Amino acid sequence: MKKISLINTLKKTFKAKKVSKKKNIKPLVKNKKPKTLSKSKKTKIVTKLKKTKIQKKSNTLIKSKQLKIDKKVSTDANENLHRISKNNEQKPEIKKVKKQDTEKKEYKVKDYVVYPKHGVGQITEFKKLNIGGIDIEAYILKFEKDKANGMVPVNKQSHLRPLATINQVNKCISILKSKPKIKRSMWSRRAQEYEAKISSGKIYELAEVVRDLNKGDDLMVDQSYSERQLFEKAYDRILTEFQIVLNMNLEDTQKKLDKALKRNLEKQVQKLENKSIQEDISAEVAE
Repeated sequence: MKKISLINTLKKTFKAKKVSKKKNIKPLVKNKKPKTLSKSKKTKIVTKLKKTKIQKKSNTLIKSKQLKIDKKVSTDANENLHRISKNNEQKPEIKKVKKQDTEKKEYKVKDYVVYPKHGVGQITEFKKLNIGGIDIEAYILKFEKDKANGMVPVNKQSHLRPLATINQVNKCISILKSKPKIKRSMWSRRAQEYEAKISSGKIYELAEVVRDLNKGDDLMVDQSYSERQLFEKAYDRILTEFQIVLNMNLEDTQKKLDKALKRNLEKQVQKLENKSIQEDISAEVAE
């Protein structure tokens, strides 16, 4: 039997392991240098990039144009459908009116009535007219103060009102004697309210306007031009109505009104004349 030495066996095993490790280890690869491109290749790459950018831009423009075209087409289609629907709808038949609706005549010829926009007028005649192919029945009114004529259809006679009664006139005189009720609002607003009351044609409202705008003996001095205009308009309308209802002369009815308003026109004229004389004297002294 041969002697087995431990040393030799150990050496053999270690050698075998080292060899196997060496076999597995790969040699290190050195870093390769980057390849340098030529000028022609560089230009080709740049041109390709430019082409791609141009293509992208053109594609976006084409898409936006297509969207706009689609929108226009859709709107045109909707409009056409709307028009078709309108054309398909049945149009209402327009019936030509040959004769106006009539009502029973409440007033007679030579009657006095109040038309709110113009005041007191007298019915001179009753006419049948043809205006625009329509037969109309109308009252013809005459306004003596304005020297004008008016026409009111019979079916609109609700806008007219009859003259006031004696009891209403007496109530108006009591309103004129009462204290004025002046609001503290701006004159423009008050003027609109006064104008609305005058155009309403109601006799009590007319009396209120005359009472509130009355300045007594200082009428021509303290009143502004617009105030004076409104006062004279309301005063003249109520005066003409009182004259017809009371069956009095113009001077007598005016005296009655002025008495209720505590106005004296003669004193006012004297005051104005004295004032003008004083102004002339002061002007001469100054010169």
